[in-house]
Amino acid sequence: MIEFFIGVDGGGSGTRVRIERSNGVPVGEGDSGPSGLLHGIRNAWNSVEDAAAKAFKAGGLDVPPRATIAIGLGLAGVHNPQWAANFVEANPGYGAVALETDAYTTLLGAHSGQPGAIIALGTGSVGEILLPDGTRREVGGWGFPAGDEASGAWMGLSAINHVQQVLDGRVQGGAFAIAVAVACGGERHAIQVWLANATQTSYAKLAPIVLQHANNDPTAREILLEAGRQVDLIASALDPERKLPIALCGGLGEPLRAYLPVDLLTRIVAPQGDSAAGALRLIRTKTEA
Repeated sequence: MIEFFIGVDGGGSGTRVRIERSNGVPVGEGDSGPSGLLHGIRNAWNSVEDAAAKAFKAGGLDVPPRATIAIGLGLAGVHNPQWAANFVEANPGYGAVALETDAYTTLLGAHSGQPGAIIALGTGSVGEILLPDGTRREVGGWGFPAGDEASGAWMGLSAINHVQQVLDGRVQGGAFAIAVAVACGGERHAIQVWLANATQTSYAKLAPIVLQHANNDPTAREILLEAGRQVDLIASALDPERKLPIALCGGLGEPLRAYLPVDLLTRIVAPQGDSAAGALRLIRTKTEA
């Protein structure tokens, strides 16, 4: 018998879970390391279970038997069908599992399951829309470094590219370039070592530096203005007729509002819930069907 429902929002930078009892009473929330499937199936489950244990502890509970738990997950990397199948197959014993992309659970959370669109901006980026006829469509989400425009990793890549040009003497640099360089090791050899080991998450950690210097450095500001243009392109591709509301989600959604084209801002609405809420809706729909 299912006694608890867990909603999981898992990406390249971290994992957040929210737990409810079967009657909808909240238990607690927890977080842990990355659970995007790119980081490996075992690592993903480890992060999910670590975050869940913290959430039960926050609610004053010991972790119950997995068979009494139904878990809904919105994870980065689910687009790869083999990864997704391997993840579900590795279920450590939960009574029910529902797995979707983190974009779809974000969409379910943002509009409480109703038609609308989201553009999720975090470590990666993706847009998704749920149409009135029940069909869904995705834009972007191709993955870093080939895609994920306007994401934290994309901003970080742009920032370190600027540092490379500054260190070479190809362009002028200032406090922004210095801050990024210091974050990546400080001098050329150390930065090259950083680059050799950098992951999507590593690049995304440079995004706050871009935001911090946007008001006084033209290169940092241009990175964010280009991010805004990319968000607008995603929005137009999702809903060319511009009829449905769009929620900006993820850790960079709110910071990027200031850099969006004015006409796009008129369509932006506040999300009603987050990806963890959407994951809870996903698993409840599956188990109650």
